[in-house]
Amino acid sequence: MENNLHISGKWRFRFIYVVAFVLFAVAAGRLFYLTVVEKDFLQNQGEIRAVRTQSIPATRGMILDRRGEPLAVSTPTWTVVANPKELWSIERDPSINKGPEQEIKRLAEVMGVGRTWLQEKFEANKHRSFMYLRRQLPPHEADEIMSAKIVGVSKTKEYKRFYPAGEVASHVVGFTNIDDKGQEGIELAYDQALQGEPGRRSFVKDLSGNIIRGIGVDKTEHPGENIELSVDLRLQYLAYRELKAAVTEHRATSASAVILDVKTGEILAMVNQPSYNPNDRSKLEYEELRNRAVIDLFEPGSTMKPFTVSAALMSGQYSTETQINTAPGYMRFGRFTIRDSRNHGVMDFEKLLIKSSNVGASKIALSLPQDAIWNMDYELGIGSPVGIGFPGEASGVLPSHPKWHPSEIATLSYGYGLSVSTLQLAQAYMTLANGGYRVPVTIFKQDIPSDGKQVIPRTVAKDVVKMMEAVVQKGSGRAAQIPGYRVAGKTGTVHKVGSKGYEYDQYIALFAGMAPASNPRLAMVVMVNDPKGREYYGGEVAAPVFSRVMEGALTTLNIYPDLPEGLREVRLETKKQPIQVVQGG
Repeated sequence: MENNLHISGKWRFRFIYVVAFVLFAVAAGRLFYLTVVEKDFLQNQGEIRAVRTQSIPATRGMILDRRGEPLAVSTPTWTVVANPKELWSIERDPSINKGPEQEIKRLAEVMGVGRTWLQEKFEANKHRSFMYLRRQLPPHEADEIMSAKIVGVSKTKEYKRFYPAGEVASHVVGFTNIDDKGQEGIELAYDQALQGEPGRRSFVKDLSGNIIRGIGVDKTEHPGENIELSVDLRLQYLAYRELKAAVTEHRATSASAVILDVKTGEILAMVNQPSYNPNDRSKLEYEELRNRAVIDLFEPGSTMKPFTVSAALMSGQYSTETQINTAPGYMRFGRFTIRDSRNHGVMDFEKLLIKSSNVGASKIALSLPQDAIWNMDYELGIGSPVGIGFPGEASGVLPSHPKWHPSEIATLSYGYGLSVSTLQLAQAYMTLANGGYRVPVTIFKQDIPSDGKQVIPRTVAKDVVKMMEAVVQKGSGRAAQIPGYRVAGKTGTVHKVGSKGYEYDQYIALFAGMAPASNPRLAMVVMVNDPKGREYYGGEVAAPVFSRVMEGALTTLNIYPDLPEGLREVRLETKKQPIQVVQGG
């Protein structure tokens, strides 16, 4: 009996020993499997649950004028965000008045918003782990919200775009949206280069979402490229001020002006009316966004006559002394009649431009090969985008016909039947001013001009520029005169096209010119759309703007006067008192 009990107890001990050993072996094996075989997998899973990554925003590149003045800069701001999922996971404790509703109430108070609205916002996003509360706040406002220590509420760094020149350069620079993406102008056209590349950092969070420690930067952010434009902010302010004054004085619908460097093709100023302040877009209207200098098209009218004269001189059929008989002051093509202001009789090319004879230009064009005027306009860039990369840049219209009707050739010769932008017309005049050598137009600063093309012989270009000097000295362009400088240019007054044809009480006033005429450095075009005052001719409305802006530009750029000493005091009473322009924010 005792022996049997002894054997039974011995077996029980051995059984327990074996079971314990097996359990230990299984545990050890499992531990080995988890710590060695599955180490990488389990470590990765743990990190997924505890390690978080955060994007490091990259600073957007600055946009600068040619002298390094900032046109667009990014300033650091703070954005307050929430984790609704975390907030709704708070355990309610009535004894200490704690729960999601109480946290939302405290948050509403510190933010200064309605509690009901905020609670509905949290409830609508209760299953999400991210929600914006306030974006792009100054540091003190973000700190005030964070001081309440609301569960699930944190702040993150962002950048806000600021435009020091305000409305003056808005159509050139454009603007970004709240996510720092370009929407208009240079900001849109070169968004990718300006954006840069964001970085990334890792950190460990506990179960409550608190950051325990930072792991480090996984990827360093790279700021966006700075872009240096060809625009001179001094000239931009000057042109904008005078254009705005003219629009106000003549009650015009809109206007635009462009100044180009004749030698390099750089855009030194490009302004429009109406404009907008990119720092405050709360009352922005869509029409104000349009960069009219590159988008809006119009018939250039008499400003194209110098190129008709150029084509005639290039043909070899004419010289500068050739006489054109414009009597009796009109020409008929069936029901269509071309008229001059009166019968100017016989005139040479210079007088043709001074009197702006439609009949004279038409007779010249009709005597040339039928595609001569078209070829001239095409070589000047009419009908093709200028190619500065702006969104929505218009190509203009240069009609082409297998067989031209005489009336079509005639109207083309004096600037009707085709359409251009202000920038395209400025490009054409820049070419004429540059001795007939066309260089690419650019919005970026460059010290050495790009290769171009000789489209008008240099001698012809010089002859035509000299004729245009006479237009300013004796003709309709007198208001474009500048004390101390020789000026060459041409006026244009164009009937606008309406729903039933040309409107005889709506006009576009134009002046295109260059200075100093002895060796042109700057070319400029002023376009004023639909002036509603008593004055509406290009010589009355656009030429004075050219004079005031070009005078300031020549002085600012230290371009020496080219008139003889005794003639430098000659001046017409064309100066107006400019209105003030609000700068910046």
